[in-house]
Amino acid sequence: MSDPDPHVRAWRVTLAGLCATLVGIGLARFAYTPLLPALITEGWFPASQAAYLGAANLAGYLAGALSARRLARSAGAPRVLRGMMALVTVAFFACALPLSFAWFFLWRFASGVAGGALMVLAAPTVLPRVPAVRRGLAGGAVFTGVGLGIMASGTVVPLLLQAGLVQTWCGLGVLSLLLTALAWGGWPAREPAAPTRALPRPPVGGALLALYLAYTNPDTLSGIGVSLRIVFAVVLGGMYSLLGPFVGTALTIALSEYLRIYFGIKLIGIAETIYGLLLIVFIIFLPAGIWGSLGRWLGRFQAARPA
Repeated sequence: MSDPDPHVRAWRVTLAGLCATLVGIGLARFAYTPLLPALITEGWFPASQAAYLGAANLAGYLAGALSARRLARSAGAPRVLRGMMALVTVAFFACALPLSFAWFFLWRFASGVAGGALMVLAAPTVLPRVPAVRRGLAGGAVFTGVGLGIMASGTVVPLLLQAGLVQTWCGLGVLSLLLTALAWGGWPAREPAAPTRALPRPPVGGALLALYLAYTNPDTLSGIGVSLRIVFAVVLGGMYSLLGPFVGTALTIALSEYLRIYFGIKLIGIAETIYGLLLIVFIIFLPAGIWGSLGRWLGRFQAARPA
């Protein structure tokens, strides 16, 4: 049987990559955040143990990312990708059984291992099968799965929680199973040909520039900076609309880049002050945010127009 049209094949493998990042990062990682308060209030785990379960997932991501290449060399990237998506699915269903802390720790760690491997292997497996002129679009589509997974975690999980924790874990398992089945036939049957000559070593200037602009250490997430920006983006765009947080996030990113360029190294401490002051202003004078207020203004304008 001959291969399908190259363009069709490219989009099928791109869709598979999108599903992989959606399952491995968007769901396996971020679906736990809205579940955390329910796990505590429903008495499944105390707050300290629930936090350790989140840490187990992050540790799994590190282990999965470090071992992904070795697994791909021994078993082939398509097999590893299929297996890891299946592992995430099994982990969701396993978490529907509140047997013990050790049980949950094991499956949250396994989910992280699978997510880390999917994060590392999805794009390198997809892009060699896509024509060069479309690789930028394909790469963006693959990592769009992360955003779609975050959106699903923030919208689907609260709806499922109305039915209960067990039903929520099972619902996530069903969603992951459907995405795994959708991606299953899209992965290539063969590994890409190895390059005939070694690639040149990249310059270190870009890495040094990235380190100069920003880096992550344990203190990065221990302060209020990240949380403040997230809250600011939601309030800025509008808390009572679906598109408000997207508008707020876009404006927050633009503001962050402007402040970084204008203040440079002096930005430390200044950005949080600016965000805090603007947050107070918006809460007092524009509580509906930009998008919500714009909708109200348009509604009043249309109502004032003569028939």
